[in-house]
Amino acid sequence: MRSLFVWIMLGITSCVAAAGEKPNILWITSEDNGISWVSCYGGTNSKTPAIDQLAKEGFRYLHCFDNAAVCAPTRSCWITGMYAISNGTQPMRSRNIIPHDRIKYYPDLLKKAGYHTSNPGKTDYNIGGRPDKDCWDYKGGKEKYGWRMREPGQPFFAVFNTTTSHESRAHGDVEDTLHDPAKMTLFSYHPDLPVIRKNYAKYADAVEKMDKEVKTCIDELKKDGLYEDTIIIYNSDHGGVMPRSKRFLYASGVHCPLVVRIPEKLKHLYPAKKPGMTVDRIVSFVDMPKTWLSLAGAEIPETFQGTVFLGKGTEPEPAYHFSFRERADGRLDHVRMIRDGRFA
Repeated sequence: MRSLFVWIMLGITSCVAAAGEKPNILWITSEDNGISWVSCYGGTNSKTPAIDQLAKEGFRYLHCFDNAAVCAPTRSCWITGMYAISNGTQPMRSRNIIPHDRIKYYPDLLKKAGYHTSNPGKTDYNIGGRPDKDCWDYKGGKEKYGWRMREPGQPFFAVFNTTTSHESRAHGDVEDTLHDPAKMTLFSYHPDLPVIRKNYAKYADAVEKMDKEVKTCIDELKKDGLYEDTIIIYNSDHGGVMPRSKRFLYASGVHCPLVVRIPEKLKHLYPAKKPGMTVDRIVSFVDMPKTWLSLAGAEIPETFQGTVFLGKGTEPEPAYHFSFRERADGRLDHVRMIRDGRFA
C-alpha cells in the first residue's frame, strides 16, 4: 500500500512538472537554402553533417513552407505571428507601421512568461513604428550566444541566425571554389553552362560553411551543459538560392528544411514515436511563433494566425498552406499560392 502511494505521488509530481515546464529553446536559422541544399533532405551538392545529426536525434518535417519567399516579409510573419499580408508588410522594404498597442511580438510574450530572450543577429522585420531590437532582452554585443546573458537558472529563448548561406555568397569570385563545378548536379530548370556550375559550387561552399556554424553553436550549448535541457530548432528563412527560387512561389522558393530536436526528458512533446523519424505534416512559417509560445506556456493572443504544430498544445493540421508575393527588390509580381502537400 505504501509503495502504491509513492507511485501515485510520483505520477502526480510528474504531471505537475510537465504542466509547469518552461523548456529552454534555441532557434537556429540560416538564409536562402531550401531543402535541396541540405543532405538529410536528399541534397547532393553540399554535405550538412551537423544538420543531419540533429535530424537523427530529432524529427525532420517534410512539408515546411515559407509564406513570403523573401526575407523581410518572412520575418514580419515570424515576429508578429501574423501573415504579413494582414499587416501590409508583404512588399519588400515597406516598413509599414502597424498598431503596436494591439499587435504584440512573440518575444514580448515570452518575457512575460519569465523567459530571457536574445537575438544578437539579424532581425529585418519590415515593420515601422518600433525598433526591431526593442523586443529582445539581449540585442547584441560581444557574446554570440545569447543564452549566456540570462540570469542563473532562467529559462531562455535564443535565436542564432547565420547569414553565411545568403544568396550573395553564390556570386562574386566563382573561380576559386572547394567544390568541383563539374560534379554539381544542376536543377532541371537551369541551363548547363560553366558559369552556372561555378555558381553552384560557390554556393555549396557557403552551405557547408553554414553547417559548420550550426555545429559550433550546438557545441557551445553542450559546453555550457544545456544540450539535454534545450529544444533545438533548425530551419532556413526561405528557399533559394539560384534563379527561380528565392522571391518566387515555386517549391524551390518556399519549401524549407525544419528539424526539431527534443531532449528525452521532454519526450512527451515528441511529434512522432521516436527520434530519427519524419513528420508528414504541413507547417507554415506563420505557425512557428504560436508554437514557440505554446511550448513555453506563454500567453497566445487572438492576433496570432498560425497553428500550433508541436507539443501538448498541438492543433489539427491545416488543410493547406498559403504563400504570397508582391514587390521583392526589383521584381513586382502580385501572386498568391495555396498548397496542400501535394499540389500548389
